[in-house]
Amino acid sequence: MEVVKKYTETELVQLLRQRSEAIFSYLYDNYSGALLSIILNIVTEEELANDVLQEVFVKIWKQIDSYDSTKGRLFTWMLNIARNASIDMIRSKSFQNSRQNRELTEDVYSAGGTSETRTDQIGVRKMVHNLKEEYKVLVELSYFQGYTQDEISKMLNIPLGTVKTRLRTALIQLREMMKP
Repeated sequence: MEVVKKYTETELVQLLRQRSEAIFSYLYDNYSGALLSIILNIVTEEELANDVLQEVFVKIWKQIDSYDSTKGRLFTWMLNIARNASIDMIRSKSFQNSRQNRELTEDVYSAGGTSETRTDQIGVRKMVHNLKEEYKVLVELSYFQGYTQDEISKMLNIPLGTVKTRLRTALIQLREMMKP
């Protein structure tokens, strides 16, 4: 039976910065599922989501030197890369055009009534549901559905500053919930 070594976040970052391919494989094996869940909440087509996931890991590899542990955890940094790449994908012209030209298939009809929640696997959505309603809605729209703060402001007809303040407060509360 093979013993798999566990790495601390500091060790992971240090070895990634040294361009260790073995550590990059370890990172992929241990984090790709969670990141794919986040991506699939925004980019609902599995094939495109896998493409975005690949893009995300390339960005992580290339941008690891920009990670700052004083600003947050490694997973949060990777999650933000995944979220931003997903939003970029669905806003791209090629994605918009492909959506308009798509043929209706049985898959579309069967998927029409479902919304599978994959982030429950990592427990984030459960924590979000513990927030006040005014925060929960904003986190859902922003992080799980990919809307910008400006779009949320217009959609909910509340000032942009209020959206930003509430989201920041919600994230602070989530951070507190995640502390061991």
